[in-house]
Amino acid sequence: MSPEALSELIFNIANTLVSEGKAGTLTADLIPPQAKFAVMRPKDRAHGDWASNAAMQLAKKAGMKPRDLAELFAAELTNADGIKSVEVAGPGFINITLDSASAAAVVDTVLEAGSDYGKNDHLSGKTLNLEFVSANPTGPIHIGGTRWAAVGDSMARVLEANGAKVVREYYFNDHGEQINRFAKSLVAAAHGETTPIDGYKGAYIDEIAKRVIDEANADGVDVLSLPRVDGGADQDGNPLGEGDSEQREEFRKRAVPMMFDEIQRSMKNFRVNFDVWFHENSLYSDGEVDQAIADLRARGDIFEKDGATWFESTKHGDDKDRVIIKSDGNYAYFAADIAYYRNKRHRETNPADVAIYMLGADHHGYIGRMMAMCEAFGDKPGENMQILIGQLVNVMKDGKAVRMSKRAGNVVTIDDLTDAIGVDASRYSLARTDYNSPVDIDLNLLSSHSNENPVYYVQYAHARSCNVDRNAAAAGITYEGADVSLLDTTADGEVLAALAQWPALLREAGDLRAPHRVAHYLEDLAATYHKWYNVERVVPMELTDPEARGEQADAIRIAKAPEPARAAARLKLNDAVKTVIAEGLDLLGVTAPDKM
Repeated sequence: MSPEALSELIFNIANTLVSEGKAGTLTADLIPPQAKFAVMRPKDRAHGDWASNAAMQLAKKAGMKPRDLAELFAAELTNADGIKSVEVAGPGFINITLDSASAAAVVDTVLEAGSDYGKNDHLSGKTLNLEFVSANPTGPIHIGGTRWAAVGDSMARVLEANGAKVVREYYFNDHGEQINRFAKSLVAAAHGETTPIDGYKGAYIDEIAKRVIDEANADGVDVLSLPRVDGGADQDGNPLGEGDSEQREEFRKRAVPMMFDEIQRSMKNFRVNFDVWFHENSLYSDGEVDQAIADLRARGDIFEKDGATWFESTKHGDDKDRVIIKSDGNYAYFAADIAYYRNKRHRETNPADVAIYMLGADHHGYIGRMMAMCEAFGDKPGENMQILIGQLVNVMKDGKAVRMSKRAGNVVTIDDLTDAIGVDASRYSLARTDYNSPVDIDLNLLSSHSNENPVYYVQYAHARSCNVDRNAAAAGITYEGADVSLLDTTADGEVLAALAQWPALLREAGDLRAPHRVAHYLEDLAATYHKWYNVERVVPMELTDPEARGEQADAIRIAKAPEPARAAARLKLNDAVKTVIAEGLDLLGVTAPDKM
């Protein structure tokens, strides 16, 4: 019997007690949904297999003492199939012990469902637009963007496992001053000049500049001979770089697509496949920025002041109103944000019921204006728009922060990280920590094959389970004759309980937007499995004492060899663990090797 089945049973008992008039002042409308009746694993196994605080939840509404109400629940639970015993403890906890067959039923449930075990459809019918990474196309993906790639793609997989339709989206900021600075930097590099004071540095700038020159030459264009405009210098004499010129435009036109290609390649190599690559520039060229402003104007949220056009965001909870068209006639950056959200919600293909934005640690100040804009369009902040803020990543080696990029000079890029520790370790280490917390990436640990390496520890559990299968096949052990009720040892019970918790964990990870919970579950399951492997046998061990003879040798073999029905049951348990670990690793975009 699973925790979900027990939760449903407790919910039904609560309704029965009300209908029979045994629950005091409790009425049916005061009983919370089934999902609110949590069934937990007791820390002390002496307290049973599962525990519920349902009586304490309902006692005040019932006008009863929690223990008295708990006794009523216990009496009903004791009569239920699959429950061996029920005890009331402490202030009103209900401790439940299952019979062995009921506890072990999860094994067949896992094996029958396969990789679909735990998946559900409670988010079905909803389209979630998940935008993540979205780094400017002015350089390679740095470590912060790499974290969002790992977390975002894992989150998408978890949400899909909960039935949602997820649109993975990358927003290219290919409009505005960032691109101008990029182009100015390329022109300066091409001429061997000092990088503009607000420009981009790094070996990759020289690489891209050379590629632009070579591509242009192949097309019969001498890009370096095109007209230039000196952008001048600041008050301290620092160069401002190329002004608006034919040469800067040629570098921009050719270099930006090159960076797009590089970013797309890096994402694909990192096992992240986006459904939509959205270009900011299209919002302007297609007139969507103007249309979005017109919509807000019609709603009474646009006003003119000091020659500029403003969004009256304070009407919707923001701390100040926002300029969207500056007094010089140029659009403020927020104008594109308004149009982009409107586009997500109303596009012809896969309009978003929920637009989820995954933003960097420096974007806290954007939340107020974004939520105000959401509300101004008639939507619900926190429901139709959700904003997740990720924290910083520090790359460490020998206890010190490292800057190991050969190309970007002062940052760690996605390719640097995967070259150092591989895609599996990179994705797992970045996804296993709550994105709300800073994370240190220890290169020494993640390149090792020790049990202290979290990804290795989990992958090794999968490889070990595959080895058990190979040994079982060689020994002629199959599922035939399996009796899962014989999975009755303490070690068996711990693995069974861990497997039973996967469906609830998966649902929780989706609802809380918390893929790191999948990693933590896998590590707990792997630890439980490794302990089980060390004390229980599927296949008899070889005689380890060559000096043992006669009856002594037979006694050792017999002690290590389970009866056929138990061996077959343990093989099923082993394979159930293998199934869930493989599924969990896949949700994190990590491979499940069969040998290590």
